[in-house]
Amino acid sequence: MSQNINEQSKKLDAREDARKIAGQSIMIRMPGTSLDADTAAFLRDNHIRAVCLFRQNMVDAQQLSKFTADLRAVMGPDSLIGIDQEGGAVVRATWVPQPPAAMSLGASNDTALCREVGAAVARAVKSLGFNWNFAPVLDLNNNVDNPVISERSFGADPDKATALALAWMEGSLSEGVACCVKHFPGHGDTNVDSHRDLPTVAKSRAKLDALELSPFRQAAGNAPAMMSAHIIYPALDPDYPATMSKKILTGILRDEWNYQGVVITDGMDMHAIAGHYGVGKAAVIALAAGADMVMALGTRETQRETLDALTAAIEAGEIDQAGLEQRLARVARLAQQYPCAPVAYQTEAQDQALMVRAWSSGLTTYKNASAPAPGSKIRLVTSGNVVSDGVSEAGIPAEKVAAMLSRVYDVDTVTFEKMDDFDWSSLPDDGRLVILASTIRLRYSEQVRRTWKPDLHLVLWNPFQSLDIQAPALITYGFSGPALEAAAAWFAGELKAEGQLPVQSFQDMTA
Repeated sequence: MSQNINEQSKKLDAREDARKIAGQSIMIRMPGTSLDADTAAFLRDNHIRAVCLFRQNMVDAQQLSKFTADLRAVMGPDSLIGIDQEGGAVVRATWVPQPPAAMSLGASNDTALCREVGAAVARAVKSLGFNWNFAPVLDLNNNVDNPVISERSFGADPDKATALALAWMEGSLSEGVACCVKHFPGHGDTNVDSHRDLPTVAKSRAKLDALELSPFRQAAGNAPAMMSAHIIYPALDPDYPATMSKKILTGILRDEWNYQGVVITDGMDMHAIAGHYGVGKAAVIALAAGADMVMALGTRETQRETLDALTAAIEAGEIDQAGLEQRLARVARLAQQYPCAPVAYQTEAQDQALMVRAWSSGLTTYKNASAPAPGSKIRLVTSGNVVSDGVSEAGIPAEKVAAMLSRVYDVDTVTFEKMDDFDWSSLPDDGRLVILASTIRLRYSEQVRRTWKPDLHLVLWNPFQSLDIQAPALITYGFSGPALEAAAAWFAGELKAEGQLPVQSFQDMTA
């Protein structure tokens, strides 16, 4: 009898140990804007120490600071509280000074500026209680049809883009906020968004080494963390996407490059993984492949599914104990090196001025664009409203663009809901100059390319939309307040656009 009790006790202990390891090996999404008792119990009971917060979790600095403080109190001193505060359209805390998109910084080609911006971003998010920022992006800008990267990349040249990105990272690390470079081995050359399906990059290892892999190899010596991509690279592993590939996560990162930082997956709720493998099974394969932490976002149901699958696999010995201990130690070291210790934000005014300067430095003209004379009669054509796509924040509404232009011009505004339903020929022929303001990331359709004929194209998001519209363009790489201020100064003749597109010529990229 006592022997059976002892055996049952050992099994319970083993299961509890496995559950603890599983909980410490995942990062989850939070519901709501405060920590309720049920969620606090879920974190505590499952030994979870890592969460990622999104825009829907945030109201203002006071609310967010309390939320992160409550999370730290529950998760303990080794808490990891993450955020996607890249810059441009991918920011979550939208009231702090808004950093330029990576491609804007690439257009400036100024490593010192990148370092300053990275440090300023870190100061802002640290004051709110974050110690881990999922930035900078190391994907290269080598596919103009990429639906999810575009302005999030520093450029097309692997050495130049890496130098800028790592300077940004140095700035962040100097302020005590860990970075996570992404999306290893590279999401730049895809025309599929891994949030929606499973992309494939069918390049040889030699070509991958020369382009996609190069930034990550250069970052491997000092990046505290890397995020894996949900993409299949047949030359590296024909069977599994990188997130689930031992050949990639262990073979290349650990064995070839001797990478010592934390490897975390991209969100396992993304369709590239959840829709093809199932979140529980995929999490087990990812951890066994070499990931240190699985980003189990999704719902409470999918989080439990992930925890249950990992617990069962750990208890069954499907992931070797020594490897698990190494993984836990790397994650603990990250939390200890970059503790979750918020400090007062005392440089907000200076950082705001920095962001204005940084956005202005990246402002770029295309096809010799010039501003209409002040006081001109302008017709603004733009989307009425742009909702969030789940990756980026919502785009700028038409009235804000109109207000900016109205500071210089007499503006008549025409909006559309769906681009393909808008008849360009319906615009009055009354002598007004037509400015098309692009406030979406999606590239324009063939019908739009063929029929829309503005006098000037104001590109407030995806710079590659300049390829779609046969008109001179002003490219801002984003639509935040400082980006609009830079554009307004250009229209008023107070600022020259001196940025240089950090890609090959558009003609070369579409060849």
